[in-house]
Amino acid sequence: MAASYSTATTILLLLLFAFFISFNQTQAGNRNPNSVVLGLTRSSTTFPILKPSKYSRKRLSQVSDMIEPLREVRDGYLLSLNIGTPGQVIQVYMDTGSDLTWVPCGNLSFDCLDCGDSRNDKLIGTFSPSHSSSSFRDTCGSSFCIDIHSSDNSFDTCIEAGCSLSALLKATCSRPCPSFAYSYGEGGLVTGTLTRDNIRVHGSSPDITKDLPRFSFGCVGSTYREPIGIAGFGRGVLSLPSQLGFLQKGFSHCFLAFKYANNPNISSPLFMGDVAVSSNDNLQFTPMLKSPMFPNYYYIGLEAITVGDVSSAQAPLNLREFDSQGNGGMLIDSGTTYTHLPEPFYSRLLSVLQSAITYPRATDVETRTGFDLCYRVPCPNNRFTNDPFPSITFHFLNNVSLVLPQANYFYAMSAPSNSTGVKCLLFQSMDDSNYGPAAVFGNFQQQNVKVVYDLEKERIGFQPMDCAAAAASQGLHKK
Repeated sequence: MAASYSTATTILLLLLFAFFISFNQTQAGNRNPNSVVLGLTRSSTTFPILKPSKYSRKRLSQVSDMIEPLREVRDGYLLSLNIGTPGQVIQVYMDTGSDLTWVPCGNLSFDCLDCGDSRNDKLIGTFSPSHSSSSFRDTCGSSFCIDIHSSDNSFDTCIEAGCSLSALLKATCSRPCPSFAYSYGEGGLVTGTLTRDNIRVHGSSPDITKDLPRFSFGCVGSTYREPIGIAGFGRGVLSLPSQLGFLQKGFSHCFLAFKYANNPNISSPLFMGDVAVSSNDNLQFTPMLKSPMFPNYYYIGLEAITVGDVSSAQAPLNLREFDSQGNGGMLIDSGTTYTHLPEPFYSRLLSVLQSAITYPRATDVETRTGFDLCYRVPCPNNRFTNDPFPSITFHFLNNVSLVLPQANYFYAMSAPSNSTGVKCLLFQSMDDSNYGPAAVFGNFQQQNVKVVYDLEKERIGFQPMDCAAAAASQGLHKK
């Protein structure tokens, strides 16, 4: 009771002082209305927020270009972050569907709930702030602290941190940013503290590096279903491209085929800056759609999916438009493995595929794996060949047609035996298409495709490409 009364009194005094200040034409800054954490509900009540102190306004210097390798694993692509002094290398997922960059913190104290045996995964690395001479907690008045707390509560972050009224009015409070909780659309949750430290990135070649101080990231001690850290590539202030100064240009990637998963000798190229958006004459560009619900993430409009040369499934209107609440559109997300489509559009696509494919169904594999279409295909000499599956073409807005490589949709579930193998369609149904995005374009369907996020011109480009050859040309293939 005492703590609640004390907090309420502090808020009331702050409001009275804020009114007096505004009367004298000194206004407090507002929360960023574009900062929405997927899965959290924005509070309807708002309080004035004082301007960040002078100690929290410095931003990272912009890097003109950046090239980093992405290592492929079974469900995504890992980026190595070099954080701290001396540097500690932590592998995290590249995720265009979120903003926050976070790393597991603490060797024995990091706890991942409902993560199975992933604690024994060699990919998991942890960051130790105590072993970095340049590490420190972010302050309650920083723009990053305000942003990460803007969706889960309505109170000023420095009030929560326990700053004195005098420090609040002068915007000089240097108390640490309160602990945060950050959730993901598929049910994952992480909790931790906002931390700043040096980060080292590669320039226009692997031999060029640059250290950038005061990078803000989550130092996470507990997670639910999130065993590995994440590098957020959204458009919010906390994202990696935002803090490195690349939101004025963009980034691009060329994801290796799934057969290279866990191969340490080859990496997918990730480009950021001018090098990512220049020399794209052969790309087809579709416009980015602006989601009123999640404006920090990347949406595109899907018009139809063609199977073979003639059969076409027309996409519903909500795959290229948003309703009055902001639901709809197709989210392009490197952090989601498979493409998800809404019902009944998804079932219509399955029906068209079944009519065009004559191989016998492998219903036992469908039951075991959860995929909806699996077929037994002939494998002479127990080797998979280029099976005559019908082509699948995605038709996006602006007359953009992307023919998916066959390995991006029908994939072998295991090695063939007795001259027969099983391949399954790696699309899935959208669980709830009535809230948030109506569909998701996952990373598996983006393999062997150059994808360019041209943020300056608000568009996304596609070009089928041999990503292994692209990696070799950038020196990312070890012999």
